[in-house]
Amino acid sequence: MSRNFSEWLLTFTDSIADYKYYIDFETIYKNAEKYKVELNILNSLIGSNNIESEFENIVKKYPETIKCIPILLAVRQSEILVLDDESNKFEYSFKEMNYDVNQYKIFMKETGLFDLLQNHLVNNLYDYVLGVECGLNSNARKNRGGHLMEDVVEKYIQKAGFKKNETYFKEMYLQEIEEKWKLDMSFISNKNQATKRFDFVIKTDRCIYGIETNFYAAGGSKLNETARSYKMLSEESDKVVGFEFVWFTDGMGWISARNNLRETFDKMDNIYNIADMKNGIMNKIFK
Repeated sequence: MSRNFSEWLLTFTDSIADYKYYIDFETIYKNAEKYKVELNILNSLIGSNNIESEFENIVKKYPETIKCIPILLAVRQSEILVLDDESNKFEYSFKEMNYDVNQYKIFMKETGLFDLLQNHLVNNLYDYVLGVECGLNSNARKNRGGHLMEDVVEKYIQKAGFKKNETYFKEMYLQEIEEKWKLDMSFISNKNQATKRFDFVIKTDRCIYGIETNFYAAGGSKLNETARSYKMLSEESDKVVGFEFVWFTDGMGWISARNNLRETFDKMDNIYNIADMKNGIMNKIFK
């Protein structure tokens, strides 16, 4: 039965954000807890009148305290590269000091950390790091958003009765599909020159299904390229005996890219959105 693209597009949703999408406090607390002891030691520098000498004494007595300095600057890595005013390069290690303490005092002064501590701009470094982690965690929303659609699709795959690592598989490469089910995937892999990974693969008695998922809350040039590439992927998949490509997508970002999506929709049988999944499409296509 043919479907009407305009009617289908009207069923798209504007958000799939769950409660953990905005801030993942469990991860925030876990990350901050790693530095709790060292941060409490450095708390003694807050309001100090002789902060450089006190910092030196702390670092000499508790050298492990330097590991928490990057997070005070909202930096994840333990190595920080700096060029000074004379273009001299310094590569500070905060796993183990690779310069003398005077150079680390320069780092603390020039980055503003001494000023932050000495002028009592914070009351407790652990609470401060919790705030830093909240900011870093909010920046990770885009990555969380990319996985949300996968989670939605997986929920409906499971609801349809498929079992993980038995009848459905996550993040599977073409080569793995070839080896496991003896399919010739060369039409898709460009004779083994390209590497392709599907978000999910479903195995039924009739067919192997490669599944891609995505959600676009906002428009952009990437959507046009996605529609074109998935149209091509669908055409290539039609040449593989015993294999079908299925695309689950949604999001109001497609409104601005509707023309490219319409072109793919007209050429591709297995393209669905969340509304389709709610209406039981999984049980209809995966037989």
